[in-house]
Amino acid sequence: MSLLACFAVVAQTENAEPDTAPPPVELNKYGQFRVGVDLSKIARNFFFKNQYSFEISLDYYYKNELYFVLEGGYGGSDITYTDLWYKSQNSFLRIGIDKTMTPRLFTRDMDMLFIGLRYGISSISRTEAGYVILDDFWGNSMGTIPAKSFMGHWTEITGGMRVELGKGLFAGYNIRAKFLINQKPFRELPPAYVAGYGNGEKTTAFDFNFYLQYAFRWKRSK
Repeated sequence: MSLLACFAVVAQTENAEPDTAPPPVELNKYGQFRVGVDLSKIARNFFFKNQYSFEISLDYYYKNELYFVLEGGYGGSDITYTDLWYKSQNSFLRIGIDKTMTPRLFTRDMDMLFIGLRYGISSISRTEAGYVILDDFWGNSMGTIPAKSFMGHWTEITGGMRVELGKGLFAGYNIRAKFLINQKPFRELPPAYVAGYGNGEKTTAFDFNFYLQYAFRWKRSK
């Protein structure tokens, strides 16, 4: 064999792809619908007796590591100061998307490290508020502030992770930054706590969720 032929054989060997290369992961072979509950809010209710909330989460795997997400719940708060007392309650919905940022190890690997966006809306009602004004010169006086119902709107940036503990059983968390859109209705005696958002006195709120979820999975037809 000539020297030129030897170089040609070596070059072909170096450029050839190895026979052991793993097959590409099929991202869209399986569909998935996941439902879960926020355990952190249930635990929180035991520590904050004047506030309560309950949240659930639904997400649907669309394709190419993109999920459509729907979250909802309800809650309220009870203010009982010596000079001010009122109650508030609300229900809420958040809708948005999550995008997985880590590659899959295999086709049915649905663990995820993600970022996402949300739009939140809440129906809020506050009872009539009673108050006392203490004045040593003119004397004490009492009054009421009429009950009020209004809508709250906000946007969110979120991120977190989900890990499959067993077949279809997931656990994971979200960290959220929330930005109130319609600030005007909150200026007069805002709710102390708005479920799904946070402190009604703040135009920016931060939150944490810890979810336990179960996934329903099926093979998609091509």
